[in-house]
Amino acid sequence: MQRLDWTRLTEAERAAALARPPATASEERIAAVQRILAQVRADGDGALRALTRRFDGVELAALEVDEAAFEAAERALDPALKAAMQEARERLEAWHRAGAPGEFEIETAPGVRCGRVLRAIDTVGLYVPAGSAPLPSTALMLGVPAMIAGCREVVLCTPPRPDGSADPSVLVAARLCGIRRVFTLGGAQAIAAMAFGTESVPRCDKLFGPGNPWVTLAKSAVSALPDGPAIDMPAGPSEVLVVADAGASPPFIAADLLAQAEHGPDSQVLLVTDSPSLAAAVEAEVLAQLARLPREAIATQALAFARLIVVPSLEEAFALSNRYGPEHLIVQVREPRAWLGHITCAGSIFLGDYAPESLGDYCSGTNHVLPTGGAARAWSGVSVASFQRSISVQQVSREGLAAIGPCAITLARAESLEAHAQAVVQRLEGAA
Repeated sequence: MQRLDWTRLTEAERAAALARPPATASEERIAAVQRILAQVRADGDGALRALTRRFDGVELAALEVDEAAFEAAERALDPALKAAMQEARERLEAWHRAGAPGEFEIETAPGVRCGRVLRAIDTVGLYVPAGSAPLPSTALMLGVPAMIAGCREVVLCTPPRPDGSADPSVLVAARLCGIRRVFTLGGAQAIAAMAFGTESVPRCDKLFGPGNPWVTLAKSAVSALPDGPAIDMPAGPSEVLVVADAGASPPFIAADLLAQAEHGPDSQVLLVTDSPSLAAAVEAEVLAQLARLPREAIATQALAFARLIVVPSLEEAFALSNRYGPEHLIVQVREPRAWLGHITCAGSIFLGDYAPESLGDYCSGTNHVLPTGGAARAWSGVSVASFQRSISVQQVSREGLAAIGPCAITLARAESLEAHAQAVVQRLEGAA
């Protein structure tokens, strides 16, 4: 951890203080991902079996989870966990339905009606990581908006356990969202399968979900292909920035910072405060809480990139946050809602001392699939709109053409596009 006085830093030092941890996209890894993609595209299911054997040490009897496995997962799951997942799903559905886009139609001129219709993306692929632990919450975060959008086919890939099965909690979460096609596939090979399609895995129009650097590279690579799928957003290591004043609780802040640090060694956590004494207290509290964590070693690595930054005012704290564009922004100040208008760049905002980011990860109702690495400056988190196509519609009567046609002719000729102008002229003359 570094404790820094923002006013004493040069511009170059400020940029360094807000830099993300070094990327892990080595030339060797990029080349390896490209080989995996090419192998799956060429050999389909055979390549998926071989790659799963190589990377996961698992010989898959079947790529797709069958009905018996879903039923076994229901029986095996702890009832308390299933109840918590159902509770979280209900709040996720309420929030996503409230924020879903709608269709509209207006008359922009007499006889000219313009509107928008919404159509679900036909086939979507969801990736649910399993790394050091399964992530049923991610299955809910992706499955709920896909369900509300009405996608015709939803495919979910998740890495196999050592026995070749999918984690029961992920299967139950999938069923809670109406997902019936789950494949025990992980890593870049899972992304390739959904991007290109194989004998077993449907080709998908858009891919969603976080993952390790192999998954992230694979998503970027397939989305850049001329016939590749779209992806939800640029994704990378998790991050949090806390803006706090002198009245904030050091134990609360330390817990929030460590909650992100335990995600992985390349996660980043930042505190920005106008109180030097708070920064010092948080630093001491982080070290005290760190020693009690099961994932202490991982969090310790992440803390090498942690910053505790002291600024002259809260105005400067929020300006710094907007510059950084955090995935998660926690606002632990007095009257936090009064500062909401100062925030322009963040994946998700948590207002007040009693809004830990953990709630957004699981059950507040908002989505935890969010832009990272500064992408929040231009990208938004996953929502129902992410799973839909927005299509504009216009209907024009003869009177409407007469009203706005001359405008189109003038603009077309200003751009030296006479055929565009003639498409209007011919109609106006024919209607005369």
